[in-house]
Amino acid sequence: MHLESRLVKFLPAAALIAALACSGVAAAQTAPAAAPQTAEAFLAANAKLPGVKTTPSGLQYKVTKAGPAGPSPKEGDAIKVHYEGKLPDGTTFDSTFGGKPMLAPLDGLVPGWMEAIPMMHVGDDWTLYLPPSLGYGERGAGPIPPNSALVFRIQLLGMLSAD
Repeated sequence: MHLESRLVKFLPAAALIAALACSGVAAAQTAPAAAPQTAEAFLAANAKLPGVKTTPSGLQYKVTKAGPAGPSPKEGDAIKVHYEGKLPDGTTFDSTFGGKPMLAPLDGLVPGWMEAIPMMHVGDDWTLYLPPSLGYGERGAGPIPPNSALVFRIQLLGMLSAD
């Protein structure tokens, strides 16, 4: 099967992500804005927890389960993941657990995912802690208020290399 025909399967998921991001602009106008210092305080405290690593961009992550060594997704690849997104207060805003995993091109996801997922291997289960600049920033999205830190649990189930 050619790469193009396999990537066509990922287009509906990509369209859904784009629609959520676009629809979030209007919805974010009514969601209360999270104070930037709230996100900063959450991330500062979180960085001190055992096992949490911080990259130069401010992305924080914790490896919950390491999969077998092998290739990692890269720009242009498609990924298959289960994920759950939460606000720092524990409110879940999205989840694929209990349903079908998400299939999507790595390109075009929130910046924090595009930074973290290439460090993962198939079989890994990580928790990501995103500063607002690596999530939805000042615009928010749907139930995600502007300037929110985000917490994602991601299980990398598979990948489709663009090569």
